[in-house]
Amino acid sequence: MKITVETVVKAKLDRVWDAWNNPADIQQWNSAQDDWHTTRSTVDLREGGKFASRMEAKDGSEGFDFEGTYTRIVPYKTIAYRMSDGREVTVEFAERPGGVRVKETFDAETENPAELQRQGWQAILDHFGRHVEAKG
Repeated sequence: MKITVETVVKAKLDRVWDAWNNPADIQQWNSAQDDWHTTRSTVDLREGGKFASRMEAKDGSEGFDFEGTYTRIVPYKTIAYRMSDGREVTVEFAERPGGVRVKETFDAETENPAELQRQGWQAILDHFGRHVEAKG
């Protein structure tokens, strides 16, 4: 099953693209809830390159690694990757009046309900949008 989330970020395409792929930015926006954060991030943005982020509860009670390999890069348009568990993700960037639409489509996992997964990924995407817009 595939799940899609999207948002429109009120910023220029180059700023949206850069914030999506810059480890320092990722550490600022990559969380679904205020009591979680990303403690480290690496990005090797090329086909065959790897990425990794460490997401943790701020109280240190739990955490997990989010990592994978880029399978397709079309600068300023598309990023596709395979997560370490084999699931596929495609992120599309499209200029629209008033901003950039960022659309993520991902393979659902089987441990959590699809709606819970959609809500979590949407929350992270919304956090991304607020981060980019706040930076101007």
